[in-house]
Amino acid sequence: MDAVVYPNPEVIQFVNDNLVPVRVPANDSMLGPQFRIKWTPALLILDAQGVEHYRTLGFYPPEDLIPSLLLGMGKAHFNRADRSTASSLFSRIIKEFPNNPLTPEAIYLNGVSRYIESHDVSNLIAIYDRLAAEYPDSPWMTRADPYQFLKKSS
Repeated sequence: MDAVVYPNPEVIQFVNDNLVPVRVPANDSMLGPQFRIKWTPALLILDAQGVEHYRTLGFYPPEDLIPSLLLGMGKAHFNRADRSTASSLFSRIIKEFPNNPLTPEAIYLNGVSRYIESHDVSNLIAIYDRLAAEYPDSPWMTRADPYQFLKKSS
C-alpha cells in the first residue's frame, strides 16, 4: 500500500487530521496475535482503549480508503453511543462519496443513528426509501426491507 495509497496527498492529510496511525508488522509476536492479523494489509479502527470497532482486509485504492476510514470512525462513535458524531461521519460518506460501495451501509447506519437519537420512525422509512431508489441491489436494502412496513403504521 505504501506505493499507491499512503503517498496519496489526500490520504496523508485525512489520516494526519483524523487518526493516530500505528504500523504493526504481521509477524509482531505480541500485537499480531492480539489483533488477529492473518493477512496484510489489515487496517483496524481502534478506540483509545484498544477496542476494535472496524477492520478492513486487503488493498483499497486511494479513492476508496477515505470512505472506509470514515465508516470505521463512524462505527467507533456509534458503538460509544455518540450518535451525533457517528451520523455526521456517515453523512460525509453519503455526500462526498455517493458512488462508493460503502455508501449504502453509511445510509443505513446514518438512519439508524438518527432514529436512536430521535425515536422518529421517519428516519427508518428514509433508509428504506433512499436505498430502494438509489441502491436497490445492495445487501443493505435487504436489511432495510422491513422498514417499508413502517409507512403503513405512521
